[in-house]
Parts: sequence; C-alpha cells; structure tokens
Amino acid sequence: MHHPRSFRDGFVALLVLTLLATAPLLAPRAQAAATPIEDSVVKVFATLRYPDPFKPWTKQSPTEITASGVVIDGKRILTNAHAVLYASQVQVQANAAGDKVSANVVAIAPGIDLAVLSLDDPGFFDSHPPLARAKALPRIKDPVLAYGFPTGGSSLSITKGIVSRIEFASYKYPVSGLRIQIDAAINPGNSGGPAVANDQMIGLAFSRLGGDTQNIGYIIPNEEIDLFLADVADGRYDGKPTMFDELQTLENPALREYLKLDKSVEGMVVHRPASSDPGYPLKEWDVITRIGTTPVDNQGMIKLDADLRVGLAYEVQHVARNGRLPLTVIRGGKRLELQLPVGSERPTLVRDLHGAYPSYFIYGPLVFSTATWQYVAALEQHAGLLRALGLVQSPLVTEALDAPTPQRQELVVVSSPMFPHKLANGYSNPAGAVVYAINGTRIASLAQLVAVLRDLKDPYVTIEFDQRGGEALVFERAALAAATDDILTDNGVRAQGSADTLAIWQARPAH
Repeated sequence: MHHPRSFRDGFVALLVLTLLATAPLLAPRAQAAATPIEDSVVKVFATLRYPDPFKPWTKQSPTEITASGVVIDGKRILTNAHAVLYASQVQVQANAAGDKVSANVVAIAPGIDLAVLSLDDPGFFDSHPPLARAKALPRIKDPVLAYGFPTGGSSLSITKGIVSRIEFASYKYPVSGLRIQIDAAINPGNSGGPAVANDQMIGLAFSRLGGDTQNIGYIIPNEEIDLFLADVADGRYDGKPTMFDELQTLENPALREYLKLDKSVEGMVVHRPASSDPGYPLKEWDVITRIGTTPVDNQGMIKLDADLRVGLAYEVQHVARNGRLPLTVIRGGKRLELQLPVGSERPTLVRDLHGAYPSYFIYGPLVFSTATWQYVAALEQHAGLLRALGLVQSPLVTEALDAPTPQRQELVVVSSPMFPHKLANGYSNPAGAVVYAINGTRIASLAQLVAVLRDLKDPYVTIEFDQRGGEALVFERAALAAATDDILTDNGVRAQGSADTLAIWQARPAH
C-alpha cells in the first residue's frame, strides 16, 4: 500500500514534468510587430445626413457607417467619397488602437469616388507613415492583397487574390476612368482600403459586383488617384476633361465605303457632335484617327502595351490641356488637326447635387425644388412612378439630358405632395410635375419662379405644368400668402426656402 504522501509527491512531480513539457504551448504568444502596411491602414467612422429629395427642407435621418482608409503623403488619409459624402462627423481609428481621432473632409470627388481627410491631431502621423504607391499599373494575374475593415469583425482584414482585368470604365456619369478588377474578397467596409502588391499600394478598393457573382471587386488604380490629388492640390476639384460627342465604330465595310476611306485609315466616326454651333471643331462623319499622337482603332480603343487596350477616353484625360484636346481627323478625305474644347461636365437640365443640399421654396401648400439626378433616382425607387411620368411626356424623362437654354435653364418640380390644407382641396397630387408657367410667365429656373411669385399683383395664382393630361392649379394669392406661415408651423418646417431662394424672396421687387 502506497503512503498517501508518497503518492501526492509523485503526482506533483508528474504534473511538473507535464507542465515543463507543454510550456511552449502554454506560454503567452509573443506579440508580432505590426508591419508598416498595417500601420498605414485606418478604419473610418462617419455619420451621414443625406438630402431628402422629396422633403428638400430637411435631411434624412443620420446613418452610421464604417469604411477604410489609408495614410498618404502630406499627412493625409485617402478614402472613398461615398464613405464621407454628406458626413456631419468623421473619425478614424488606427489598426488595433482603442481611440478615435476626429477628421475633416478637405477634398472630395463623388464622380471618381475619392476623398482626402485631414486629422485634428497631426501627431497621429508620427507613428502611422504613408503607404508607398506603385508607379506602374499591375499586370493581369499579379497577386494582390486587399486591406480593410469589412463588416463581420472589428480587426483588420486581409484578403488575397489576383488582378483579373484592367479597363477604362464608367464610374458615375459623366465620369469614367481606369478600373482594376480583382478576385480578392471585397465586402461592405472594405471601401477606401488599399490594394497592395509587393508591399506597395496599387489602388483603393471602392466596390464589388453584387447579385449572384462572387469575388469580383474593383479598385481605383494609382493613376486615377494621382490625377485626383494633382487636381485638388490648389484646394479645389475641377474634374476630369471629357468628350461628350457621340461616336460610333468604323468596323462596317459599307460605312467605310460611304466615307471613301482608304484601308489604312482607322478610327471612330463622329455620329453627333456635342454642339451644333457652326464654330464647333467636330462635324458629323468626321473620323477621329488620333488623340494627341496616339492612334485610335476602329473599335475606339488605344493600346497601353502589347497586352492591354482601353477606351480612347483614357487618352483624353492625359492629353487635354487648359480645356483643349488635340485631335487628328479625316474629313472628306483630308487630314485635319483640331483643338477640341473639353470640360468636366456637360450641362443638362437635370443636374447633380455634387454633395450640396437641394434648393427649395414653399408657397402655401406647394413645395418647389430644382430637379436633380438624386431626385430622379428617388423616383425610380417607386414602382411605376417614373414610367407614368414617361407616359405623360414629362420633361423629367424626355428632356433630362437636354442642354439648358435661356427659356429653360433647369427643371423646376413640385417635389412633394401638397401639405394638408383646405387650399389644396379638389386637386390631384402634383408631386413630380414640372412647372411650365405661373400666371402665363414661362418658368426658366427656380430663382425666376420665386421672383415671379414675389412680384405678382394679380388676385389669383395660376400654375401650369409641362406634361400631357393633369390639371392646372388656381389659388387666391392672398390666401396662399396668409396660409404659408401656418403650414410651415404645422409641419415643423423651419424655413420657407433655402438660403438662395429666400434671398430672392426677401429682395425688393423688380420694377
């Protein structure tokens, strides 16, 4: 029989030997030092207040989002525009850090989806260096790592893939640019994080293809980032030069014969010039053969290298200087050198808000506002509404892309259903209708509409809309004016109009 103490001592000795044998497994794991790449990636926290297209006097409820960002030169952080557009508050947090640092949006380009942030505490950059950016485009099949803070966790995520496609594609009308497709997983929250190859950033993650597709993500390459940073160096974003002429390919044999072109001629045919002005350099049936010194092929492509062809618009943003683009064209069998005027945006009757809030003016139960692409997009969310506007031939559908004229500088819409009030009794809901005239005066802009209402002396106000069917609205002018303050109070509306329209309304009437 073993002595209890001997048994206990033997057990303790066995336990000690076991612990010693497993010590490497039980010892705390040494903390691996963060790499410079991980030190350069941040998590972005933003509180967004989007405009409400149907209630332009207010903003939508706050939306809290997270995204990613990367430290770049100049003590700045680069992220996506969509992560901070309409942000009322922005903060960033370093990888594995517990505190957040307040940030400010100093430059933003929604079209190309890029934004630059500064920090209230520049000391943050002492321990978070800028990530080096590669000078050249990656090649197809190059390995790539995507860094960021996607949903599903709070720590830094790194996914691996390859470059699968490089193309010149549309970002957000009218902006196009180089785009790199990768098969590394890109998920919500990854936006704004760097894509890295050989320890250098090759671009910034900005979207993924949804639906049933898997592992199709897109990054904005350094070339586009550098163009953006050069543009905002003066504190203002001007945008990318763009051709707005309608072109068609030169592949059809009958088309070539019609234009009497030699077999050696390659290029794109001008189908509809951007301007009908007699002084505009391009004419219908011109064949664009070169942009600058770069040849254009019959599909509208140019070669970047032996394995990569992209759309000709790629060359526009590199060759245009001071709003002029050098072109070589064939016209009537003759070779001509032209200087084409180019801009960053084509003026249209429906416009983009570009990060601003919509202008509006309230008169009685009616809310007038300027038609914007954000308003049109909101209409598309309501089944059948935009289709119904098309059936009644609303200018929101038929004229949205038309160029402004002195007679119609923009489209003025009734943005919302009429506020509840006895003045509106018997009238149909005019929301979405484009104002044509007030008391017989054709309306060219929201500013003019406000001035017309301000200067009216007639006892009645008549409002006509530009569409088939529908009805005209008639109100007593004195009743409208008297009801406005009560309507604003009853509906919790703080101001009768936006600052620009109120300045007109409160100005001295024109004589």
